[in-house]
Amino acid sequence: MGVETENGGSESGMRRRGCSCSKDDFLPEESFRSWGNYVNALMQTPARLRDRMFSRSSDQVELGAKSRSQHEMKRNLNWWDLIWFGMGAVIGAGVFVLTGQEANQHAGPNVVLSYAVSGLSAMLSVFCYTEFAVEIPVAGGSFAYLRIELGDFVAFIAAGNILLEYVIGGAAVARSWTYYLATLFNKDPESFLIKANGLKEGYNLLDPIAVGICFAICIIAILSTKGSSRLNYIASIINIVVILFIIVCGLIKSDPKNYTPFAPKGARGVFKAAAVLFFAYVGFDAVSTMAEETKNPARDIPIGLVGSMVITTTIYCVMAVTLCLMQPYNSIDVNAPFSVAFKAVGWSWAQYLVALKGMTSVLLVGAVGQARYLTHISRTHMVPPWFSYVDPRTGTPINATAVMMSATAVIAFFTNLSILADLLSISTLFIFMLVALALLVRRYYVSGVTTVANRNKLIGFLLLILSSSIATASYWGANTNEWLVYCVMAPVWFFSTMGLYYFVPRAREPTLWGVPLVPWLPSLSIAVNIFLLGSIGKNSFKRFGLWSVVLLIYYFFFGLHASYDTAKELQEKGATELRKIDLCICSTCCLPSSDPSTFSF
Repeated sequence: MGVETENGGSESGMRRRGCSCSKDDFLPEESFRSWGNYVNALMQTPARLRDRMFSRSSDQVELGAKSRSQHEMKRNLNWWDLIWFGMGAVIGAGVFVLTGQEANQHAGPNVVLSYAVSGLSAMLSVFCYTEFAVEIPVAGGSFAYLRIELGDFVAFIAAGNILLEYVIGGAAVARSWTYYLATLFNKDPESFLIKANGLKEGYNLLDPIAVGICFAICIIAILSTKGSSRLNYIASIINIVVILFIIVCGLIKSDPKNYTPFAPKGARGVFKAAAVLFFAYVGFDAVSTMAEETKNPARDIPIGLVGSMVITTTIYCVMAVTLCLMQPYNSIDVNAPFSVAFKAVGWSWAQYLVALKGMTSVLLVGAVGQARYLTHISRTHMVPPWFSYVDPRTGTPINATAVMMSATAVIAFFTNLSILADLLSISTLFIFMLVALALLVRRYYVSGVTTVANRNKLIGFLLLILSSSIATASYWGANTNEWLVYCVMAPVWFFSTMGLYYFVPRAREPTLWGVPLVPWLPSLSIAVNIFLLGSIGKNSFKRFGLWSVVLLIYYFFFGLHASYDTAKELQEKGATELRKIDLCICSTCCLPSSDPSTFSF
């Protein structure tokens, strides 16, 4: 037998669970104990789906889920760590690669406005994330927040897109790493890629170097979160030094003539680029997943998230201006723009300083964040609980880290950066919109407190906010130049938000830190995120739809039944504990003596 632990498990059991691959590690639930049980569960799919769609978690349940990882993550991060994690998470492939792509193909010199628009959307989402992360400091991030406010089914769809977001984001950064490595050796950015003629265009340039860097980052992320933080400090400091070098030296070699024409493709070019450049802000949500490892979430998370986003947005805008002043927008290289720009102005030596600077820190923070998302999702059994194992020595989720980075390596090996960027932006904007919606639900609806009339008014106003935002985005995406729809839908959004403010009383106020200007700020976040979705190409929506179908198939055949069994098991345990408490109270009241012979009811 193993030695009994504080959590009631045994050390041998934990070792077996962490390293084995038995069926019970992946499908331990009652529905999968036998084929008969599984067939019976499938027959109950409609009833179980209704149960999960209308079941909402609670703050206490999500906080209590930490015990299912057998060991707690170590609380050793403060706001200073989070600022550097935030900057390390986002300043990388987005600004160093996509700035050139979008300036060249869509926005021209006014790519700086594209960064400002996407930065505004990201900042609105940061505020929404911050309130949740402070009130519910768990590793699950937006998955946990949506599960509490919008229910299990919506949370699962979001969870699948969160994982896709991280895998694609990491893959894009890994491929960018290869592009800049090539410029370091004074070669063409694609010279280290291997062309496979038998594969489809966009998937036929193979990148073995990206695979190698993914596995190196995986090992570092597994060993220690604090160690990863220290390495991130070093990488981020180097990153900031290189950025300052780019800005100062780039402006020295600038030519104001390159800034004309300022908007070659008009407003549509600005918003098209903004939708793709949202990729450059992906990663700050990884900081919210570290709430479980933060010493003082109420202080550290707001400072860390908001502070890193303000610094990042400023850096992006200045770098975009610098690049477009160095070269005419139609001459900017789309793969390694800054390295090639310095070479073009006669400073070939500077490209060596630019190469590889931000990519490593972005990959590292992404690896840390994505593993914590998967860890918390697996605690609900929507994915196998094997992923939730936290190693007692390192205090890190080793199984989740290894699997997610392996998936990242596979995608990075095959897929072109432009395909990854568009698909990533869709998933991210969709999730951020849901988090803003969930914040409105959290503030205005509490079961047993909100009246039926107020609940119905809340639903009505939220539907109007969503429908007006979707109509505006769809009209914009259709490339129609008429303004009638905008003149109708903008007032609908405004008066719906005003109606929510005046006619629906708040059911809950934050206890530690709250988003200001509710409902205006989260409502604006919903509108901006949906509007940017309307600027993304239809092929990306097809890929997004295909991924959603895959998620639903998995959910109906596995995730639904596993999470249903787990929820019912927890309810039964809760009822058992309640009966024990009642019995204890009854015994205390009826039996003043400790003599067993005096027991009576």
